[in-house]
Amino acid sequence: MATAAVYPPLDQRPVKNTVLLFDVDDTLTLPRQLVKPEMLQLLSELRHKVAIGFVGGSNLPKQQEQLAGPGINVTSLFDFCFAENGLTAIRLGEELASQSFIGWIGEDKYKKLVKWILHYIADLDIPIKRGTFIEFRNGMINVSPIGRNASVDERNDYQKYDIANDIRPTMVAALKKEFPDYGLTYSIGGQISFDVFPTGWDKTYCLQHIEAEKQRSGIEYTDIHFFGDKAYEGGNDWEIYSDKRTIGHKVKNPADTYQQLQDLLKSFQ
Repeated sequence: MATAAVYPPLDQRPVKNTVLLFDVDDTLTLPRQLVKPEMLQLLSELRHKVAIGFVGGSNLPKQQEQLAGPGINVTSLFDFCFAENGLTAIRLGEELASQSFIGWIGEDKYKKLVKWILHYIADLDIPIKRGTFIEFRNGMINVSPIGRNASVDERNDYQKYDIANDIRPTMVAALKKEFPDYGLTYSIGGQISFDVFPTGWDKTYCLQHIEAEKQRSGIEYTDIHFFGDKAYEGGNDWEIYSDKRTIGHKVKNPADTYQQLQDLLKSFQ
């Protein structure tokens, strides 16, 4: 909280009706890599003007690795930290109420889902497989045909193979056919995986926490900007990018985000 103390309170920001929300991979950082210092510096400059937050599908430890690194708490760098699409939500360092995927779906349905996924991946003929094919998170599961233990080079190679051969889209289509009554949404994001979560628990889930600020502190965020690279139908940024409550910004990569933010910062002067 020491870092947060150097910024004006939320209700004293010069543009206090505005919050900027960011996807993580390929928006603030390269996939699974550490954010660049110049990006953190620009975010800090913006935070003196408006509220800022991130909303990612990964769990908080992974976002800690990418957005802060050792010795700095990521929750001190953002006003709002929305891990797992906001199922884990932190405001000014304090955790808000959360939800549980396993509590929602139930153990029996969960076991059937996991068994089917593991059988599918076992029979999948792709160039390499590593480990951690299913990662259990608080608000979802993350499924990776190659495995989340793949190296950066292996991830890059797999992404090209996946795009050329529709590995993830084909698997998602098969899941939808197998479990039509489970009430699940499948969202492809990053390079090697896709998320599985209850319908409605996409990135728009975090917006309830933003809207609750009106009751919490009296601040009404009328301008909610969202920046993301997977801002197309089927991508895991699409729902929040296209939501009527947000102002969507599609980005190509962190360099593009940086340029768009520089332009936005000038409008706040």
